Amino acid sequence: MEIAADRVDGVLVLSPQGRLDSHNSPELEQRALLEIGGGTKRLVIDLSAIDYISSAGLRVFLAVAKKLKEPPGRLVLCGMAPSVRQIFDLAGFTPIFAIEAGRETAQVRAAAS
Repeated sequence: MEIAADRVDGVLVLSPQGRLDSHNSPELEQRALLEIGGGTKRLVIDLSAIDYISSAGLRVFLAVAKKLKEPPGRLVLCGMAPSVRQIFDLAGFTPIFAIEAGRETAQVRAAAS
């Protein structure tokens, strides 16, 4: 899995590509937790290049959100394809996370808190 990273105004944007399943979700989780451990408190995960997400992929977001609660931080998800959004909805995760349609609004929301 490729994970592009970009930092803008103190907000780190991680952009994984492909599938987020049991085989490659640990890579995204490790990368995000490493960044948080290094001091990142504002994180956007851009899912626009994710075409499939499994329960293992969903677990990554719970782990990252939990880790960001310790140093008060902010996680914002963006760019969900309808099929990915449907999985979040069915799992009951939509109300748990800050979700924005586009990357720019997600960055603003992450920086604002």
